[in-house]
Amino acid sequence: MKSSGASSQANGVAPIGDQPPHDRSSDDQPSHEESTHEESPRVVAVGGGSGLSALLRGLKRLTPHLTAIVTVADDGGSSGRLRADLGVLPPGDIRNCLVALADDESLLSALFSHRFKAGELAGHSFGNLFLAALTEVTGDFDRAIKESSKVLAIRGTVLPSTTSDVRLHALLSDGRHLVGESLIGRSPVSVQRVWLEPEGAVALPLALERIAQADIVVLGPGSLFTSVVPNLLAGGLIEALAAAEAPVVYVANVMTQPGETAAFSGPDHIRALIGHLGHGVLDAVLVNSTPVPSGLLERYSQEGAEPLRWPEPSAAATSAQVDDVRNPPPDVERIEGIPVIRRDLLHVTDHARHDPDILAACLASMAKVRRR
Repeated sequence: MKSSGASSQANGVAPIGDQPPHDRSSDDQPSHEESTHEESPRVVAVGGGSGLSALLRGLKRLTPHLTAIVTVADDGGSSGRLRADLGVLPPGDIRNCLVALADDESLLSALFSHRFKAGELAGHSFGNLFLAALTEVTGDFDRAIKESSKVLAIRGTVLPSTTSDVRLHALLSDGRHLVGESLIGRSPVSVQRVWLEPEGAVALPLALERIAQADIVVLGPGSLFTSVVPNLLAGGLIEALAAAEAPVVYVANVMTQPGETAAFSGPDHIRALIGHLGHGVLDAVLVNSTPVPSGLLERYSQEGAEPLRWPEPSAAATSAQVDDVRNPPPDVERIEGIPVIRRDLLHVTDHARHDPDILAACLASMAKVRRR
C-alpha cells in the first residue's frame, strides 16, 4: 500500500488538476463573505459511517473550515471487495463524507452515490470505483481523495485517519477475538476493546495539524468501536487530541448498536472511550435529551437496540448553562469526571438520529471558547 507521500510522478503520471495559485494583489480587500468565513469556527470531525456524514451536512452550512478524519478499517460490502481485489484502502466512508460536503449535492453527488444493481458491478457504488481508479492512476489514496474533492467542489477537507493498510481487531466481553470491522460490527456480544494490526500505522501530518488549529474537535456520532475509536488508534492522534487547544467533545449516539454496544449505557460509552484515549483528553459529552417515540422503540427493540440510557440528572445540573466546556459551572452533571451536556437533538424519520442542523449549531457554540 502506497503512503500519502507517494508521488504520482514516480508512476509516470502527470499531476491531475494542478492549477496555478490565485494571484491576488496586496491591496485587495477581503469580501464580506471571506471576512465572515474567517470568523467561522474551525471544526475537526472524527468518525465514519452515516453519523459522520450527517454531521458534516449540518456543519457545512455554518463554516467552510471543516476537516473530516475518516476511518479506513472497513472490510465489508463494496469497500471490502475493492480492498481485496485491488489492494486499495476502503473508499466507502470517504465517499460518503465527500458527498456530504459537496457544494451542490445534485447530479455529481447522485452519481458518486449511485450503486449498481446488476451484473459483476452489483453492490458497488460509482464513487467507490472512481476513488479506486483514481488511486491507481495517481498511485496515492490521499491524492485520489484530493482530486475527488475538486470534482465535487466540497466545502472542507476529507482525510483518511491513516494510509496504512490496517485491520481492526476486537476482544469481546466473553473473551473471544474477532478480526475485521464487518465481523466486529455484527458481534454476538459487546466489545471490550479494539486495536489495529499491523502495528505502526500513523496519522497523516495534515490531520495532526488541523487538530492543533481547531476550535473544536468532535468525536462521533457513530458506531463506537467500528467508526469512532479506530481513527484514534492511528499513531499520533491521541497525543494530538491531548495537546489540542480546542475542546474535544464526544457526541453520544441516540441508540445502542446490536452486538457492538449491546446493553451499553451512556456511562459505559464514556468509560470505553477513556479506556482507549486515556484520561485528560475528553472535555465533554453531548447527549440527546429527547425521548424516542414509542412506535420507533418497538421497531428498534425487534432489532436488539434501545435508547442509550443515562443516569437521571439533578435539577441543578439539568438547568445549568454550559458556555465553556473546559470551565463548566460547578454543579454541571459529570460522569467519570467528564461534563455531560444534554440538548434536544433528536430528528425522527424512520430512524431516531441527531438533527444535523441542531447538532451542528450546538457544537459551533461550544467552539467559541477555546481551551485556556
